[in-house]
Amino acid sequence: MAVPSTDIFKLGFIGAGNMAESIARGVSKSGVLPASSIRTAHPRPQRQQLFQSFGVSIVQDNAQVVDDSDIVILSVKPQVDLTSYKGQSDLFSIIVMCLGEMATKKDEERVTSLFRAIGKVWTADEKYFDAVTGLSGSGPAYIYLAIEALADGGVAAGLPRDLALGLASQTVLGAATMVNKTGKHPGQLKDAVTSPAGTTIAGINELERGAFRGLRKPSTFFWWLRQSTIGKTATMFRSLRYWYDRSKVDFLNSNLATWDDDAVSGALESAAFWVKGLASSTRQVFSNFLIVVSWSKIPSNWQMHGFDRPIYTNVVYPFPINPPYVPSDNPTGCYRKTFRIPTEWKGRRILLHFEAVDSAFFVWVNGVLIGYSQDSRLPAEFEITDCCYPCDSSKENILAVQVLRWSDGSYLEDQDHWWLSGIHRDVLLLSKPQVFITDYFFKSTLDKNLVTADVQVEVKLDISNNFEDATLARLTMEATLYDNTWWYACGNNEGKVDLSSYDALHLNLRSPSIGSDGFHCYIFEGTLERPKLWSSENPNLYTLVLVLKDASGDILDCESCQIGIRQISKAPKQMLVNGLPVVIRGVNRHEHHPRTGKTNLEACMIKDLVLMKQNNINAVRNSHYPQHPRWYELCDLFGLYMIDEANIETHGFDLSSKFKHPTLEPSWATSMLDRVISMVERDKNHACIIAWSLGNESGYGPNHSAMAGWIREKDPSRLLHYEGGGSMTSSTDIVCPMYMRVWDILKIAKDPSENRPLILCEYSHAMGNSSGNIHKYWEAIDRTFGLQGGFIWDWVDQALLKMDSDGQKHWAYGGDFGDTPNDLNFCLNGLTWPDRTPHPALHEVKYVYQPIKVALTENTVKVIRSINNTNLISEHVDDTITVRKQNWQIKINTQTGTIESWKVGDCSLINQGIIPCLWRAPTDNDKGGGPSSYFCRWKDALLDNLIFLTDACSIRELSNNMVQVKTVYLGVPKDQNTDHESENPSHILCRVDVDYCIHESGDVIIDYKIKPKDDLPPLPRVGVVFHIEKSLDHVTWYGRGPFECYPDRKEGAHVGIYGSNVRDLHVPYIAPVECSGRADVRWVAFQNSNGFGLYASIYGTSPPMQMSASFYGTAELETATHNHYLVERDDIEVHLDHKHMGVGGDDSWSPSVHDEYLVHPLPFSFSMRLCSIYPSTSSQDIYRSQISQ
Repeated sequence: MAVPSTDIFKLGFIGAGNMAESIARGVSKSGVLPASSIRTAHPRPQRQQLFQSFGVSIVQDNAQVVDDSDIVILSVKPQVDLTSYKGQSDLFSIIVMCLGEMATKKDEERVTSLFRAIGKVWTADEKYFDAVTGLSGSGPAYIYLAIEALADGGVAAGLPRDLALGLASQTVLGAATMVNKTGKHPGQLKDAVTSPAGTTIAGINELERGAFRGLRKPSTFFWWLRQSTIGKTATMFRSLRYWYDRSKVDFLNSNLATWDDDAVSGALESAAFWVKGLASSTRQVFSNFLIVVSWSKIPSNWQMHGFDRPIYTNVVYPFPINPPYVPSDNPTGCYRKTFRIPTEWKGRRILLHFEAVDSAFFVWVNGVLIGYSQDSRLPAEFEITDCCYPCDSSKENILAVQVLRWSDGSYLEDQDHWWLSGIHRDVLLLSKPQVFITDYFFKSTLDKNLVTADVQVEVKLDISNNFEDATLARLTMEATLYDNTWWYACGNNEGKVDLSSYDALHLNLRSPSIGSDGFHCYIFEGTLERPKLWSSENPNLYTLVLVLKDASGDILDCESCQIGIRQISKAPKQMLVNGLPVVIRGVNRHEHHPRTGKTNLEACMIKDLVLMKQNNINAVRNSHYPQHPRWYELCDLFGLYMIDEANIETHGFDLSSKFKHPTLEPSWATSMLDRVISMVERDKNHACIIAWSLGNESGYGPNHSAMAGWIREKDPSRLLHYEGGGSMTSSTDIVCPMYMRVWDILKIAKDPSENRPLILCEYSHAMGNSSGNIHKYWEAIDRTFGLQGGFIWDWVDQALLKMDSDGQKHWAYGGDFGDTPNDLNFCLNGLTWPDRTPHPALHEVKYVYQPIKVALTENTVKVIRSINNTNLISEHVDDTITVRKQNWQIKINTQTGTIESWKVGDCSLINQGIIPCLWRAPTDNDKGGGPSSYFCRWKDALLDNLIFLTDACSIRELSNNMVQVKTVYLGVPKDQNTDHESENPSHILCRVDVDYCIHESGDVIIDYKIKPKDDLPPLPRVGVVFHIEKSLDHVTWYGRGPFECYPDRKEGAHVGIYGSNVRDLHVPYIAPVECSGRADVRWVAFQNSNGFGLYASIYGTSPPMQMSASFYGTAELETATHNHYLVERDDIEVHLDHKHMGVGGDDSWSPSVHDEYLVHPLPFSFSMRLCSIYPSTSSQDIYRSQISQ
């Protein structure tokens, strides 16, 4: 039938300037106009003409600007019979094509956001619908609702529901696909979209697989349309579809992770702007609250947007310890947002949910104080039903939030990371019925053969005060498990598969009861035969769907989640997963993004997980607080064991003589217990969590005993972890020390009185050039019963991206923002740089973390895992002897006894002499330990000021076409050298005898005898240093590689022939230290682009050497405070070391290099061979052809 003339359809378009521009003009334009220009730049006749081409006349045209957003509201009157297939399609095409037109701009991200953000408001009695765009959000729920909005319009016009749904889905799919594929104007496609496009679900799938799929990003403030909260349309099928979509994580999405300023727009999509100023205290806020506040960039930390400053501390609090008081100078962020309640939420309860706010906040709705909350890493939820204006009210609701940087809760949040403030996770507005599912707890128990799982689900209802008991008694609940493993067998037919057909278990209901906490409870039970178990290697998941129905069988509420069936248990000295011992190959992970701070992006989480899996990491410790909810979902999917840690650390109290640790104070018990309870209640259904942690570095006392007791009663299915108090208290099921040495963990493992497994909660402190000795830990772990691995400290360098006054960006650490107090670069402990580029040490970790070891024993593979004979010519002029033959020449300074220059043809090789070297740029670990550190001991011994003076030099030509140079060097402190050092032996720290033999072949054999004083501390290195021409920047070596490695960190670097540019050899540790070394090098070649260069190798019986080459000298590395301050030399500094001290890494605050990797002051003898090479020369052939001695 024809639509009566009185029926008016209202179309509302809300969005940024470019969206409204396209809608208003109806034509494709590449430019973006400012929001304020919408009313004048696009006259109404153009819109009239566009809509008339679809058979629709505009009754009212109203364009305006509200809150810096363009709004075009059109009241239209169809002039066609809506029961006509073509007419129906044309009408709906107006909406979809105007939006889809954005694809012609090749702006995929905006199109993605636009289609995800389609929502609708439908009032049946008025027979109109709004297609509202611009509400930021994520997930396929918006696409479902877009189709339903179109279908509802058809039903209102008299179409059967099935036909309306089919037409709507065809329109969305057809219009979007055709516009995207053809790039044509929408008006040219109105006939093309009428062809069938399959079922609704198939259409949605194809739409999601197409060009509109994009990176999920945190949203600002949106209607949370998850499947469990969309009212009458909530179904079991939609719950399955929701989790099906969320489980479709492509690891290639990790390549979309951004770490610079681009991440800001991603994290703050659709956000408004900050107010022009930040209140310095709460008192200032109250004086002009309504003027100051504005809904700011969220989720975010305000310090990352130029307000206040980041502060990095490890132990010390950034304010005086005087609990519970905090400074009156308390930066305060104020936020304000207006919103309306959708009409379909009428009669429902409204919940306001903050996923995380740092550190505390107050909330007002329409001037009414709703509440207060603290705990910077866990959610807070408020019911605001009675404070909101009705759905049909013309008034907008005003949400105001006041966030305090410091609160008494800050005393419990003294973690080793940046102090950053603000609303740093999502804010959600939820709609629920008068009675709804408020909580549920999935539990499973496996029989001894792991072939049967007894399943139990505890469900709690939240019931409003006006809900009648008689009605409550007629409610029914259903609980079903669905097998996810079948989802991945769908292939290209995924859209046509009925996900609900893979139900694995319908659970049986016990009688409802009232729980001890006053909630109405249901308990479901069932037995699952041959369950697919979850583990790190096989992360099998099921979907649990809970449905609440009224007496008529209509769905009131639906909740769902992903669950895994697995068993965590203890055996003597072992932790078992599904009855088998597991080895924890773990890392500690802070939430950290160099540009957005504590705000998470999903692609960045995926990047972390992909890197971890690629490097044999199977476990993560959430250090030191509960993390973003999506992180847990992803760990469930990827298969990563997790220790979930409470947001409790009071490390700074160690420095106080006046105040005891909060764990010893009864007044703190409730606050500490609240944090543990909230963590467990939020995360209890995640399969990845194998242990709960009571926090970190908070001492030990009665409050910890109380927390441990509560968890053991609530959830006995997992282990308990806490390092404080010596890592072996009664409040931990795991002996979990930090930075304990190998010999000490072996003692504990062999102690018959200790029955718990030992897992290092922190070890191998990866600060700068570190991670030495890690293979020693794993040699012990692999062969010792009772040792089950550990968590490296830590995953990522916690540097922030900062722009200097000259516009140069660099990684910044503590103190770079003028923050006081600070702990400098102690936040740089990662296996990766802030942008997740791996440090060289990660290769070592990958090697020692291999779950399978392979060894060759005898004949068994064990799974445990040519010389030119023409004469030399020598010339002696003044203090220089030149030795040459054909196209090469070497100049020797007779005063210093060193090679002054070396040329091949016109190519200069060495331009600064070969001299002994005992010094290196100190690493962070070298400096650890205060006065007892290696660095302090070296300085005390004056090794940092050592120079080598020539004491004697003799040169002679030998009969067998060789030139021999003998030199004696004396190593003395620079400020103590005299002309007669041999007459004052007390100043001599080292004597070096050098013997050069220059062969007619062009080979130079150098023999060294180095004798340091025996009272010196362990030496940084024993070797030689020289400088070569800058053009010789291509390096090839036969040794360990390809990445940086050192004597105590080389297991993952295999021996082979590798090549690199000198610039790429440099490892850009944020705070420069010794770097770029390669261990166990047999030979190395430095060549220019034409193939000419210098070759160096070990000689005779000398062992393989340590090699490094850099455009930055040792002195430059030692003095620069940031990598970006380094300035390249005009030549290349080369070190060839007979001995090089390990880098250590057990921790970074005490001398940690193991004895076998120390270079004790003993006499050393070694030899090396140098020669020039040519484009046709094979370095390996040179190495095979040894020169006779």
